[in-house]
Amino acid sequence: MLKGISPLISPDLLHVLMSMGHGDTIVIADGNFPGASIAARSGAKLIRLDGQGTAPLLKAILELFPLDAYTELPVVVMAKEPRDKDLELPIIDEYKFLVRQVDERGEALVGELSRQGFYDAAENAYAIVQTGETAIYANVMLVKGVV
Repeated sequence: MLKGISPLISPDLLHVLMSMGHGDTIVIADGNFPGASIAARSGAKLIRLDGQGTAPLLKAILELFPLDAYTELPVVVMAKEPRDKDLELPIIDEYKFLVRQVDERGEALVGELSRQGFYDAAENAYAIVQTGETAIYANVMLVKGVV
């Protein structure tokens, strides 16, 4: 344990966050996300945090992680499929709230990609953090900025 670092941040995750450079992306994935197969195909580092939810983990990461100022949308969530258009996704509102807390640009930083577009973009991620989150569409991708 270290002072000032959430216990949700594992040693492997801390190493990944420190190793990432400007413009690198990290995916925080729900329990349904195909993280292992995407990481196997792409070579992304896969970190398993099966006992964690995405929102508390996102909060812990955002306390350490600068969001990119040179990327229009440095936070990207997975968009609902048309068949789920009426589905409520309170977790996305929670993500936007967490982004507002750490960046004065607020939720304008949050964009969305189609499910397949998100999967495709994840193949370029530096790392994928697979959680045990049970909320659907609870995937979020962050682009690292500079300190």
